Amino acid sequence: MGSAVSIAGGGGGVTVASMISFATAPASLPPGQRVYAVGDVHGCLDRLRALHALIAADLAARPIAAATLVHLGDLVDRGPDSAGVVALLSAGPPVAGLPTVNLMGNHEQMMLMALVSRDADQAELWMRNGGQPTLRSWSVPLGAEPATWMQYIPPAHLLFLRDLAFTHRIGPYFFVHAGVRPGVKLERQAPQDLLWIREPFLSCADDFGAVVVHGHTPREEPEIRSNRIAIDTGAVLGGVLTCAVLEGESIGFLQT
Repeated sequence: MGSAVSIAGGGGGVTVASMISFATAPASLPPGQRVYAVGDVHGCLDRLRALHALIAADLAARPIAAATLVHLGDLVDRGPDSAGVVALLSAGPPVAGLPTVNLMGNHEQMMLMALVSRDADQAELWMRNGGQPTLRSWSVPLGAEPATWMQYIPPAHLLFLRDLAFTHRIGPYFFVHAGVRPGVKLERQAPQDLLWIREPFLSCADDFGAVVVHGHTPREEPEIRSNRIAIDTGAVLGGVLTCAVLEGESIGFLQT
């Protein structure tokens, strides 16, 4: 497994403290392609900005013809600044010149269901899973009725969340928040599985039709298997925010 690269301080700038240590990946991208895939952010805006700075530094140090940045969902909830994360990503690519894909996670789904349905059960589910810090980040008054929550969130932020993609494929890699249902073709996966599944996906050794790059299930460190790569390393749970760097036949990691 590739080792992490962290921020080197000094002068307000960001440098790559050491070269990314690459290991053999379970699949291969064509020459000239690179993917930066970021795990569950959960409102950790400062960590995300620091990670974007490392990605920009890596791109400057190692230019490549075609690079893509993918955020794997769970942008919101539990952490201190979900509103800031959404504001950052809804404004356009956060790394200049780097095409960016933002995926939906189960926490975005819970948030949207609570806001749009105005159903008490949906609101309670969201609150039980970290929704309260998210409301605070948009300055929703404590004690505000669920039917009023949506009026405090800018329409552009709501549209951004509504329009998040469920999946994205680049070559032999399939990017998704939670995982896929074994035995079901990738193009026929149910949204519920894409956003929520753990088992039997995590213990399955089958070929899914692509190497699945996912978050959703926290691990102490990234997990690389022949059929999947897990990169939720618990940024909001005392861990770190992880970015997998995929290129050629190699994989490495940036972390903040």
